[in-house]
Amino acid sequence: MPWIIGARDVIARGEIGMEIAAKHEQAGTAGMLNELLARSGTAAHPYAGSTELLSGSEAARNLADAVHYLCVLHGRLPSVVDLASRKVTLEQSKGWMQDAATGFALERTYLTRLVVAVGPLPSTPGQSECEAAVVSQHHALEMLARSERTGCAPGAAIGLVLDWAAVRPVLDAAAHRFGLAPMECALPNEAATRAFADEIADTPATARALRFGMEQILIQHGGLWSLLESREHARRHH
Repeated sequence: MPWIIGARDVIARGEIGMEIAAKHEQAGTAGMLNELLARSGTAAHPYAGSTELLSGSEAARNLADAVHYLCVLHGRLPSVVDLASRKVTLEQSKGWMQDAATGFALERTYLTRLVVAVGPLPSTPGQSECEAAVVSQHHALEMLARSERTGCAPGAAIGLVLDWAAVRPVLDAAAHRFGLAPMECALPNEAATRAFADEIADTPATARALRFGMEQILIQHGGLWSLLESREHARRHH
């Protein structure tokens, strides 16, 4: 299953991060963020905004599937943001990182409420393998957010917050579908997140680490959407 990115793969992808770093050195932090989101973000994955997921005849099952697996990936404590907050200075943690941790705690609450609202996980062939794959992804993200490489963990947190803007419409679609009022998102806005990225990326080495951390978050999200797309296909043809 090529869409499964395990913990060892996260480390192995370092060479790719270095290549991207060299290619976009002149573009600065803003250019790097734009490039990664456009190339690897949730908004770039065809399934995340598809009719099959959001409004098709089987949308209820597909949205329930997405909610359950997003909860497996991001609904546990400590979150990527919680872990990353331990890797920045006290002064930095009082600003964007603290707001991000508080905001993502509310997102976890939203996910939990949605899991209850959507009901049981849809029956799908290969269930145990799929769950094991996403648990592996969760462990990979934990390892990434615990990285001692300066800039890597906050890069992961930045990637999560920026990409969540594309994840959120899926959660809100599930809320509307299952009769739950969508919660207001309290994560830092894009401008504040980009400003924090500029603050963190104060040396070339740190900028490369930040880029790597963000890229790995997006890779894992892409893997999850591919897994969910595969599950939708399996249910449709079972």
